[in-house]
Amino acid sequence: MENIHSSSTSIKSWPVDERPREKLVHNGAASLSNSELLAIIINNGNKKKSAIDLAKDILSLGRNNLNELGKLSIKDLQKVNGIGSAKAISIAAALELGRRRNGTALLEKKVIRNSSEIALYLQTTLKDLNHEVFGVLFLNRANRIMHFEIISKGGITGTVADPRLILKKAIEEQATSIILTHNHPSGNLIPSKADEDITQKIKTAAAFLDIRVLDHLIVSEEGYFSFADEGMI
Repeated sequence: MENIHSSSTSIKSWPVDERPREKLVHNGAASLSNSELLAIIINNGNKKKSAIDLAKDILSLGRNNLNELGKLSIKDLQKVNGIGSAKAISIAAALELGRRRNGTALLEKKVIRNSSEIALYLQTTLKDLNHEVFGVLFLNRANRIMHFEIISKGGITGTVADPRLILKKAIEEQATSIILTHNHPSGNLIPSKADEDITQKIKTAAAFLDIRVLDHLIVSEEGYFSFADEGMI
């Protein structure tokens, strides 16, 4: 249970063993609550609230759920009185590092064997976006992922993928195969006619360069759809 201090009390006046930074140094990061960790990122409070009080306000904005917090924009974070652009940017950067760490752990030295493995990585990487993006995974002959790149970004309703840009990047990466992907923020995993058309268009163009399109995955927080699993590629 977290210690309760007056909101007007500076953290510097707290007992040393209760200050977030000192607790982290002596007991490790795992010993801190979410609000204490966030307070370290926020760095300082204001005349009315300590950094921990501001951290609690931010967590409340994300319904006390780190996954929900990760979806908030810099503008959203600034709705908390006492959080300016600098603090909001620091929080957004920390959340992005967390996403990338999770994604890297899943992707590192990964040999792709099935759609569920790659879907887990993509869900981790793309889950907090509220707009569509189109990305490509570039693989070598051993089916190891060498690189992942978001090729285009769109609005809430869609994005456009340029086959020429994708294949140019594949050549630069010396990829022998690629996996296409895009997210559906709405949660709907059913591919549209446009999704099917672009998949076939890229597959046909890639064949001329001896590059295989192994799959096209649509991902959302609810799950994923694999063109390969459904025999559509």
